[in-house]
Amino acid sequence: MGLPWYRVHTVVLNDPGRLLSVHIMHTALVAGWAGSMDLYELAVFDLSDPVLDPMWRQGMFVIPFMTHLGISNSWAGWNITGETITNPGLWSYEGVAGAHIVFSGLCFLAAIWHWVYWDLEFFCYERTGKPSLDLTKIFGIHLFLSGVACFGFGAFHVTGLYGPGIWVSDPYELTGKVQPVNPAWGVEGFDPFVPGGIASHHIAAWTLGILAGLFHLSVRPPQRLYKGLRMENIETVISSSIAAVFFAAFIVAGTMWHAKGGLFRAGSMGNGDRIAVGWLEHLVFRNKEGRELFVRRMPTSFETFSVVLVDGDRIVRADVPFRRAESKYSVEQVGVTVEFYGGELNGVSYSDPAPVKIYARRAQLGEIFELNRATLKSDSVFRSSVVSQRSRSSSLSVCYISCSALSFQSSGSHAPNNLAQQNYYQLKTYSEFPCVCVFV
Repeated sequence: MGLPWYRVHTVVLNDPGRLLSVHIMHTALVAGWAGSMDLYELAVFDLSDPVLDPMWRQGMFVIPFMTHLGISNSWAGWNITGETITNPGLWSYEGVAGAHIVFSGLCFLAAIWHWVYWDLEFFCYERTGKPSLDLTKIFGIHLFLSGVACFGFGAFHVTGLYGPGIWVSDPYELTGKVQPVNPAWGVEGFDPFVPGGIASHHIAAWTLGILAGLFHLSVRPPQRLYKGLRMENIETVISSSIAAVFFAAFIVAGTMWHAKGGLFRAGSMGNGDRIAVGWLEHLVFRNKEGRELFVRRMPTSFETFSVVLVDGDRIVRADVPFRRAESKYSVEQVGVTVEFYGGELNGVSYSDPAPVKIYARRAQLGEIFELNRATLKSDSVFRSSVVSQRSRSSSLSVCYISCSALSFQSSGSHAPNNLAQQNYYQLKTYSEFPCVCVFV
């Protein structure tokens, strides 16, 4: 009788050679995809304007992560910051892509070899002479090696002891640069805006990984625990491994606020919200006490986020509430004003709550730009994923839009110029209506 589709891993339950072959083949596929995708993105990447048209606005996916890890040079002679490079070396976009492709080919050959020569004496249990898997020992080996990898990345690569460091944003998160980062061992290491937490957390993970790995290598589980958790079942290993990987992905997605400047999505992308052609202004918000307020940035994986304004100590001072009747920090109650510095709207200010709320919501995505919609025939739909940029014709995405009605009353002491009025009324086109938008 054949096995059901969800128990296919059972065929390698006591087949260590072919289980290893499956793992190596999976690694080959992932590494080959990464290298090939990197070369494709390099072929279509436009470096002409890294500030107004950064890689995230062009829908790049692999290159931003590579740059985040410290890769900034290309064999074509350019640097991500606009400099000319004469000797990029192996630590470059093309070099790393080529290394991934070569590694993928070697893994492919190794997977075939282990699939053919599956009954090696090395995999045989000494008491029975038959191939078997010591899953608890394998778990300990994985923990130990993962701990070593974490230590190498956190203590050497990120800190710059043996490596370039990582990408660190500028204060306005428009762009950034690759630089070494010192570990942050205090409470500030848990702040998602402090890159030093990356180094310290990887070093701490090394300690836990080494201790846990040595424990599982030297201590055998009790029989009741072994059978109760089904440690002898390969399906248990697969399911727990998937759970661990997705838990790590959840942590990364929730804290991936490090170094967004110029790399990861900090606003609407090209197809969704037009091409940036000019910087309008830098916004400065203040309450009626004169305290400067900062709009909390929208996390990378979000499409909507509460508008919250905090002071220099990260204390909430104002917000745009969902239910105004229960609000204590609304823009009207706190008396928030906004002033424009630099750019095309230099010197303009608003004290009326309606435009203040509008610009506070736009400030969630960073600096505000003038956008060109005609060139790409952009639909002005906000997207947080590059997937929707590349597969709109074959994917289904549902978005819920609920925008507040806007009423504009210009103050005599802060009369806006024509450009400010155009920018305001352009925002006013999103009038109050709940709708469900379906794109196929």
